[in-house]
Amino acid sequence: MRDRGAGRYNYGRHAGVLVPLFSIPSRRSWGIGEIPDLVPLARWLASAGLDFVQFLPLNEMQDGQSSPYSALSAMAIDPLFIAVEDVDEFVVAGDDVLAAEDRAALARARVAARVDYAVVRALKGRALRRAFTWFADNLWGTGDRRDRSLRAFEERERWWLDDYGLFRALHDDHGGRHWRDWEPGLRDRDPAALAAARARLEWQIRYYSYLQWIADEQWQRARMEAAPVGVFGDFPFMVSSHSADVWARQHEFDLDSSVGTPPDAFSAMGQDWGLPAYRWDVLAANDYAWLRERTRRSADLYDGFRIDHLIGFYRTFVRRPDGRAGFVPADEGAQRAQGERLLSVFSEGGASLIGEDLGTVPDFLRVSLAERGIPGMKVMRWERNWHAAGHPFHDVAAYPEVSVATSGTHDTETMAEWWDSASVEERQAILALPVLREAGLGPEDSFSDRTRDVLLDALFAAGSRLLILPIQDILGWRDRINTPALVNDQNWTWRLPGPVENLSTDPGGLERAAFLRELSRKYART
Repeated sequence: MRDRGAGRYNYGRHAGVLVPLFSIPSRRSWGIGEIPDLVPLARWLASAGLDFVQFLPLNEMQDGQSSPYSALSAMAIDPLFIAVEDVDEFVVAGDDVLAAEDRAALARARVAARVDYAVVRALKGRALRRAFTWFADNLWGTGDRRDRSLRAFEERERWWLDDYGLFRALHDDHGGRHWRDWEPGLRDRDPAALAAARARLEWQIRYYSYLQWIADEQWQRARMEAAPVGVFGDFPFMVSSHSADVWARQHEFDLDSSVGTPPDAFSAMGQDWGLPAYRWDVLAANDYAWLRERTRRSADLYDGFRIDHLIGFYRTFVRRPDGRAGFVPADEGAQRAQGERLLSVFSEGGASLIGEDLGTVPDFLRVSLAERGIPGMKVMRWERNWHAAGHPFHDVAAYPEVSVATSGTHDTETMAEWWDSASVEERQAILALPVLREAGLGPEDSFSDRTRDVLLDALFAAGSRLLILPIQDILGWRDRINTPALVNDQNWTWRLPGPVENLSTDPGGLERAAFLRELSRKYART
């Protein structure tokens, strides 16, 4: 999927929307946004003068998880996003694929206010296994067009698919237990034990290859139909210790330590993410082969991608089992050398890059980005001169061209929540910006449609080449995607209140498209 004109986002002015794929189900979807749902979203974006969408990670999550940053694989697309009704074998298998109780559960999932991951995963799992069984019984090894297509996919993607398929089969075979609890031969990847497992679990391994092939077919088709609207992905800093990648490359990770963040103004205790630390010396010795593979995979899937927690690739905050904690590498020179080497690695895939440089970061990080022409993030509410009296906001028109202007991220409160929780002094400060002085807003005004549109106008005016707006902020809603450090059934489950097609037909969606299209024209975006 390369050579799709991804480089166009490296010049000119562009505007796009941030929304998780899981949040945009269509009328046909099974309770969650699915790969083909990119197409109706893209049609609305194009009508609104927006030319890309930023998704959160699409990597396969573990059972019981809803965070897209908790993955069984850094390479595999989560089968949750497969549109089951577009799978040929599901269609051929007939109406008896779903039992009556499954049909009832599907009807409830489709109208639920939030994504019910457990129900959706169970439903799709049963349906897709039935579809694969039909494939295995009728097409496997026949030389049929679809059999040939699957085999060609397996050959083309073998560089990551072999380890992934075996890991997923073994994961099931061990009841989901962590690979460190498997029998020694499989845990330690003894060649004879792996060969025996491949022979014994051939059906299961082929099933997981089949799912990735189906996902790939749907993804390629959706991207073509979504054009000229492009797709940006997300490159998570880490994957789970129980993942195909860590199991296959154990020597490259410090499995007894974990990564996180040090104490700062946002967290007095810092954060411990429970993810294994990179052994940077080992990765460097093989020229960062696994990170190159991840970059290759991202460049195959996306026009561009956001590098999550970019500072972690320069210096990782590691917590040791003995209680010690600190940055690796420890000194600034080594940190900068490592991070800049990895920026070069990430750039080699040809996709456009965005560096997530938010939070407490050293000054040299943004210098590195600027020197390499990689845009960092400018969250308008945080862009202030913190050393001057009154902490005035930076003029949005003066944001560097090589940057990304935004109203927030998937981890922040929405623009509406921020405005209503901001002090009068903070509102006065932002309304002092040149682009807002004559807008007619008062610092004591509550958030309204007028407030929303004035702030959106200011963001479109930003000097930044790229503008990314969370869909909630475009619409003026208060629904959050994620509240960091909070574990409940609200995080990562938000979905549009109606099918994604409604954006192109309902009066509200049509009005928003017309408004955004005028802003794109006014400020020469897209």
